[in-house]
Amino acid sequence: MSVYSMTGYASAQSKPQDKAESEQSQIVSNDRLGVEIRSVNSRFLDLTFRLPEELRSCEPALREKLSAKLKRGKIELRASIESGNAGLPGEPSTRLLQRLNAVQDNVKAWLPTAGALSVADVIRLAGDQSGPAAQWQKQLLSVTEQALKAMLSAREREGARLAAMLLERLAQLRALAQQATPLIPQLVAQQRQRFLDRWNEAMSAADGATGIEMARDRALTEATAFAIRIDVAEELTRLASHLDEIERLIHKGGEIGKRLDFLIQELHREANTLGSKSAALELTHISVDMKVLIEQMREQVQNIE
Repeated sequence: MSVYSMTGYASAQSKPQDKAESEQSQIVSNDRLGVEIRSVNSRFLDLTFRLPEELRSCEPALREKLSAKLKRGKIELRASIESGNAGLPGEPSTRLLQRLNAVQDNVKAWLPTAGALSVADVIRLAGDQSGPAAQWQKQLLSVTEQALKAMLSAREREGARLAAMLLERLAQLRALAQQATPLIPQLVAQQRQRFLDRWNEAMSAADGATGIEMARDRALTEATAFAIRIDVAEELTRLASHLDEIERLIHKGGEIGKRLDFLIQELHREANTLGSKSAALELTHISVDMKVLIEQMREQVQNIE
């Protein structure tokens, strides 16, 4: 399964009606129905619709369609009817003119003094027909399906880029962990030598068996406390476990954004502990480099669905 980003954009338009379709409709028109879908990151699924008045009744169906395909993100769907006639009114079809003529004849049969329909009257009546609005509503769902499919493809492409970046950062974190692992025995060995030197000095300066015993106990206590303080084996083990889990989730795909966000927090905690236990400048540098990489991952994980 793919990794999906919550960031995406797509648009789609309906095709202009051909002559046969125009004869079945109320007016001949080059108008098109346009749909745009924008998506940015969000903790939950947040849907917003910007629809013209004649299409507002379609909002429940649109909400159901989007909810079936999207799980997280702030989504805005905008629909508009775009005129292809540079603002000119649509030309009434033959079918509509026949109907208006029949109505006019019927009215004049009962009201002989009634005035004839003007061109403006015909255009206004053509614009008031409910047929075109009903046709736009029928087309809206299909055009939305096209735009949604395109946006999902865009989110998938962006998700693939994010997944590749995260895998690259995981490899860098593993390399840093490998650099830190051999430093610990070296630090322990160095400190052991310091303790031995202090022990020898204490033995030389000790006065009697009691002084020797006290010096030995103190040296052992300090050695034990230092070994506990600089032991980061547990942190490195947990860090490796988190890295493995993140990699597994990325390869698995699907809705992994929230789990990745939690694991990134755990990575940051381990890197902080590693730095706080640092007894050498090299280990401090490794901890700082880890936190930089983890912060870069955190920023990108916020965009994953």
